[in-house]
Amino acid sequence: MSNEKTSRPMGRPGHGPMGGGGRPVEKAKDFSGTIKKLIKFMRPHYGKMLIGIIFAAISVILMIIGPKILAKATDELVSGFLRVVYKTGSIDFEYILQIIGILIGLYLVSSVLQYVMSIIMATATQKTAYSLRKQIAEKIDRMPFSYFDSRPHGDVLSRVTNDVDTLQMSLGQSLSQTVQSAIQVVGYPIMMLTISWQMTLMALCVIPLSLILVSFIVKKSQVYFVKQQRYLAEVNGHVEEMYSGHIVMKAFNGEQKSIDEFKVHNNHLYETAWKSQFLSGMMMPITQFVGNLGYVGVCLLGGWLAAAGSITVGDIQAFITYVRNFNQPISQLAQVMNTLQSAAAAAERIFEFLEEPEEVPETTTPKPIVDESGNSLIKGTVSFENVHFGYNPDKIVINDFSMYINAGKRVAIVGPTGAGKTTIVKLLMRFYELNSGTIYVDGTDIKEFKRGDLRSLFGMVLQDAWLFNGTIMENLRYGRLDATDEEVIAAADAAYVDHFIRTLDHGYHTEINEESSNISQGQKQLLTIARAFLADPKILILDEATSSVDTRTEVLIQKGMDNLMKNRTCFIIAHRLSTIRDADLILVMREGDIVEVGTHDELMAENGFYTQLYNSQFEEE
Repeated sequence: MSNEKTSRPMGRPGHGPMGGGGRPVEKAKDFSGTIKKLIKFMRPHYGKMLIGIIFAAISVILMIIGPKILAKATDELVSGFLRVVYKTGSIDFEYILQIIGILIGLYLVSSVLQYVMSIIMATATQKTAYSLRKQIAEKIDRMPFSYFDSRPHGDVLSRVTNDVDTLQMSLGQSLSQTVQSAIQVVGYPIMMLTISWQMTLMALCVIPLSLILVSFIVKKSQVYFVKQQRYLAEVNGHVEEMYSGHIVMKAFNGEQKSIDEFKVHNNHLYETAWKSQFLSGMMMPITQFVGNLGYVGVCLLGGWLAAAGSITVGDIQAFITYVRNFNQPISQLAQVMNTLQSAAAAAERIFEFLEEPEEVPETTTPKPIVDESGNSLIKGTVSFENVHFGYNPDKIVINDFSMYINAGKRVAIVGPTGAGKTTIVKLLMRFYELNSGTIYVDGTDIKEFKRGDLRSLFGMVLQDAWLFNGTIMENLRYGRLDATDEEVIAAADAAYVDHFIRTLDHGYHTEINEESSNISQGQKQLLTIARAFLADPKILILDEATSSVDTRTEVLIQKGMDNLMKNRTCFIIAHRLSTIRDADLILVMREGDIVEVGTHDELMAENGFYTQLYNSQFEEE
């Protein structure tokens, strides 16, 4: 697009190639609300997750009853030893071996169920991440242009990559662990109560203290986890912008400023990352320390009860095993809370993006652009009726714009930078919605067409030539994906670019790199013009299409343009007014208003604003 100041609203400070400063850190959002949204989002996987939870429950239950069964073997071993000492009998090893066999079977079945549960939960997690990426990709296509005009690209990319990856890894680590730990936290106390209610009370009395400490740490660390994701997005955004604009950055000796800005973002990320990790890392040792206090109390009380004959040695062994294992799921749940905070911070940013306002919905009864035989119904008549528009509602850049343009006419739009020339084209293709007024194509409001159908009527050649990583043939075919090789070559020949392509080592199969830096700017422009030839549009938009080519190439392009513009409605935006002298109609714009209309000769005869613009080209010479 052109470099008009009014063609884009102001972006956030500190994110341009030479920008400085950082974005203010947002406050922590609703942790529980985000988790609820995430759980709701995983609704399609509820069935699989329920099966996984059932398998996990059975697996954990089998593991929990293991120490109770082992206690019988211990009791038999102690009783048998006493029988041997007092010579009243012997140790029943057959009974002990039976118990060991039962235990091996229980643990084997438990391990298999746990393995299956892990696969089920991992599948649910991966499919959730897949669905999120898919919805984000689809959301991007439904987002208005104003959203991307006002946000750094690196921030959007970070939501698609870093935030989804963080969420995926966090869920993968925490989902199955949460299920198992929750069942263990319930199951172990039940088994402990079957042994001794006094010892159970001693073991459980430390839990409230542990929960208070953990909740305090979670509250503090959540703030830093949210900040961490924000600053990570800023680091990525800065790196992405510096990489894509490294030529400009080096041309203006901006290396040091870029490094300094990166240090600011990186330091912010470092400060929040180590604080969040430090606080979350404290949860495990704190819960272990509190759990050990209860463990000591259980050992003392158990010894006293055993001496009094209230419980057996096997029961003490089983209970101590339960106490030791009981501390583990509490610690794991504390660690899961740490992981869930990271997941919530990432999920907040993802859901924020998914909940952003979208483009105005499509009409439910769209007007067709082709008949049943596939022939176009559009001739190319365009009219503007009292159009008002501003990128910001309080700053209107197009004021009461009205114009009727017959099909097949060449209309040039001229004016100083910031007059609103490119904005008119954006509105015509419905990249932005009007504040008021109507735009018609063949007498039909453009809102009555599907956006895809409307935009298929237009062919655009911009001053910023856009090519993607791929062969020249693939880049040209982007204009019409079903075009044959012969049609692509014919379009290239019409654009006077076929000769240049054939001089390359691999011809039409020459690979263009990601930044299109292995061909010149003028060659890139020629290729985009050939792509417009291939699209064969009803309405053609040329936005400074020859601004990046030399005079000789411009002459060749102009010849091709004359063929391309035949029998098509054409909008030509140009600063070099010599290129639009043959236009059927010239619209002269100034501060969003049409101030003059006419042919070149008519406008020159009026000796008005257009005459000043035209003569200013030659003043320096």
